[in-house]
Amino acid sequence: MSTFNFRYTAFVAKHHEGFCNWPSKYSFNWNAVDVGPKRDLLGEFSAAIRSRTNITFGVYHSLYEWFNPHYLDDVNNNYTTQHFIKKKVLPEMYELINKYKPEYLFSDGDWMVDDFYWNATEFIAWLYNDSPVQDTVVTNDRWGKNIRCKHGGVFTCHDKYNPGYLVKSKWENAMAIDKQYYGFRRNAPLSDYLTIKELLALLAETVSCGGNILINIGITHDGLIVPIFEERLRQMGAWLDVNGEAIYSTKPWSNQNDTFTTDVWYTSKKQEFGLSVYAIIQNWPTGQTLTLGAPVTTSNTVVSLLGYPNNFSWSPASSAGGIVIEMPYIPVSVLPCQWAWVFRFQNLAN
Repeated sequence: MSTFNFRYTAFVAKHHEGFCNWPSKYSFNWNAVDVGPKRDLLGEFSAAIRSRTNITFGVYHSLYEWFNPHYLDDVNNNYTTQHFIKKKVLPEMYELINKYKPEYLFSDGDWMVDDFYWNATEFIAWLYNDSPVQDTVVTNDRWGKNIRCKHGGVFTCHDKYNPGYLVKSKWENAMAIDKQYYGFRRNAPLSDYLTIKELLALLAETVSCGGNILINIGITHDGLIVPIFEERLRQMGAWLDVNGEAIYSTKPWSNQNDTFTTDVWYTSKKQEFGLSVYAIIQNWPTGQTLTLGAPVTTSNTVVSLLGYPNNFSWSPASSAGGIVIEMPYIPVSVLPCQWAWVFRFQNLAN
C-alpha cells in the first residue's frame, strides 16, 4: 500500500458557517467540543500529523461568517464599524496561532471588503514578528479584496489559480478533486470528479510553472474520506512513489512545456552530477519514437525513464535542437506507472 506522499496540509479550522473545530473561547458554544462530536478535532489532527508523519501542519481559516450577528451589523453599517473583527475574528486568530502553532495559515473569506476592515496588517505584523511561529509560518494573500495576487507569502489569487506560465511570486493552485464543489456531495456523479490522469496533468502543469498544489477533498459529516477521494489520493501517492524525484525540490526549467509535442511539462533539479531535466508526458507514444522540441542534446546526454532500469537510445531532432527518443517495446506489466510517465535527461546543453 503506497503512502499519500504529501508534504503539507491545511485542515479546516473554521469555514464560512463559523463552526470552530477547536474549543474556541470566542465561538459562543458553536464549536466541536461543546456540540457535535464533543472533541477537539483540530488538536487531535495536529497531534496525529506531528507525531506520525513528516507533513507540515497548516490550517484553513475563514475570516467572515455567513450568519454572525456582529458581522451582519458591520455589513449594515457599510463596514464602517468593526464589531465582528474586534470581538470575534482577531481574538480567535490569536488563539488559533498561540494554541496550535500551525506553520501554514490559509486565510479565506476576505473578498467582500478591503484589508482595512479585517485589520490584516495588524495581525500579519504580529504573525511574522511576535507570534510563536514567527520564524516558520507561511500565509497566503487572502486578506482583503485589494490584497489578493498583490501581497502574501504565497499567492492563491482565486480558487483553481493556475497561470500556466512562470510568475515572479510563489504561488499555489488551491483546487478540489470535485470539479463543482469543495465539500462532500452525496449526489455527485462520477463525471464530476477529476480522473487521476486529469489530476496528474494539473500537478505537472502547476509544478512546471513554479507552483505548489493544494488538493481539497470533502469529508462526510462523521469525518470519513469516501472511497473516490481515497482512491485518488492513493493513486497519486503510488505515482509519486515512482516519480516524486520530478516533483519534490524541483524548479522550473528554461521551458515549461514542450515546443513540439503537446501535454508535456518540464521540471528540473540540481544534483551532485549536474542538472537533471524531467519531461512529464501525459500520453504514452503510439509509435516507435517520441520527439521533444525543447531539450538541446550533447554527446553525453543520457535519457532514462523514472522507475525503469534501462537508458533509452536517442538522436538529435535537428541541428537547432530537440531530441528523438527511440521507444522500445515495454510490456504494460513492466511500465513503472499507469499514467503520466517521466523521462529524465542528464547532460543537456540547456
